[in-house]
Amino acid sequence: MSSREIILGRIRRALTDVPRTEVPRDVPVYRAYLRVHGDRTPEQTTELLAENLADYRAVVHRCTETELPSRIASLLAERGSRTVVTPAGVPAEWLARCTEVERVPEESTGRQLDAVDSVLTGCAVAIAETGTVVLDASADQGRRRITLVPDHHICVVRVPDQVVDSVPQALERLAPERPLTWISGPSATSDIELDRVEGVHGPRSLEIVLVSD
Repeated sequence: MSSREIILGRIRRALTDVPRTEVPRDVPVYRAYLRVHGDRTPEQTTELLAENLADYRAVVHRCTETELPSRIASLLAERGSRTVVTPAGVPAEWLARCTEVERVPEESTGRQLDAVDSVLTGCAVAIAETGTVVLDASADQGRRRITLVPDHHICVVRVPDQVVDSVPQALERLAPERPLTWISGPSATSDIELDRVEGVHGPRSLEIVLVSD
């Protein structure tokens, strides 16, 4: 008997008391788990997000909506970026001050993206307790690969609207059928000797801009 047959046999025995007409989605799922640890104000939640993002070696910036174009221009200039890939839904005013930077379409090939200096996106939600930013391929976030190939990612997070305390709260805002990318700091991995290597699975540099009204 193969391993597959053994496993399927165990499943059949475990389901012997379940009516054949009953489908898995009819089975109730326990969801009364803790959603928030403590009672935070929106300002405290934003501070916790910034702290945990920094712990993951992301660089955190703060500005107002009016200041955002200038801040993005300065970040690209400091990086020496001459090209930036942006999804179609990124507002044109975000790059209004970037007159020396070429805007690259998200439909570019992998080879073309590898030559791009930076990527600029929005986000779906940011999680304070884990320091995680989630992208869901909405118009201002684009295809997943544009945030995995370029070496520098600038991600705009609107506070407090896009900031939640916990993962359960984030899941309530996200559609499970969408391609979700969960980002906790720049790409990094370690070998068996715990030598840290950055940039293997995504950008080496992640900059988060927290934008308030």
